[in-house]
Amino acid sequence: MPSLTTPVHSLPTIPGVDPYYSDDQVALYHGEVLDLLTKMVEPCFDAVVTDPPYSSGGTHAPSRTTRTPQEKYVQSGQKKQRPGFAGDNRDQRSWITWCSVWLAQALRLSRPGSPILVFSDWRQLPALTDAVQAGGWTWRGIVQWDKTTASRPQRGRFRAQCEYVAWGSAGAMPLERAAPCLPGVFQARVTQDDKHHITGKPTELMRELLGVVEPGGVVLDPFAGSGTTLVAARSLGLKVVGFEMDEGYCEVTAGRLRRS
Repeated sequence: MPSLTTPVHSLPTIPGVDPYYSDDQVALYHGEVLDLLTKMVEPCFDAVVTDPPYSSGGTHAPSRTTRTPQEKYVQSGQKKQRPGFAGDNRDQRSWITWCSVWLAQALRLSRPGSPILVFSDWRQLPALTDAVQAGGWTWRGIVQWDKTTASRPQRGRFRAQCEYVAWGSAGAMPLERAAPCLPGVFQARVTQDDKHHITGKPTELMRELLGVVEPGGVVLDPFAGSGTTLVAARSLGLKVVGFEMDEGYCEVTAGRLRRS
């Protein structure tokens, strides 16, 4: 629970836009990230935690632009099929530019000292750290997510066992923040009963990462996907706003929130 000295902020709204789903702690909006961010005016977020499209998975442009998310991210032989998603076909230069723009808008709406956590795979990690800084954030390091040996093996090669979180802050980040010392490596296995998106992250992983947010804070997830950040944040007593362009995944998220 927040202490008596910890500010408790209200759940932000977007002028002229009705949420797809809302309750006392969560607001989910169906729409494109830049359209929604630019409609907001005042700094109202205490953290940004998100998993944007990586636009990765291919060495050459045809591999990125012709393969679907199902082809890129679904393991061979996997029986459970999930919908694809948009925005995963930019080349690296355009991806950096696009990320820089939405990151700058997210910074504009974040209170001083707010942390930002953005997921990446190994291919886009250098580009992401450039984009975080180009967007005006203070880059502070890399967090590793160890997916365990349940991740996809390739004979004769090192297992691609980790994904990464580039993290930083909106300017100075005082050590006196009401948050604990967190690990630099988090281990969490992807399980099919907790995976609601092709690139979905474990709910417990998101809960642990959200430990960087001060009690009473408001979290923004501009790429909500199947809503794991929203579900995890609400379970921790945080308020959270999510954006999602795909209406099908908005419905998945709303269903998860109604059940949790």
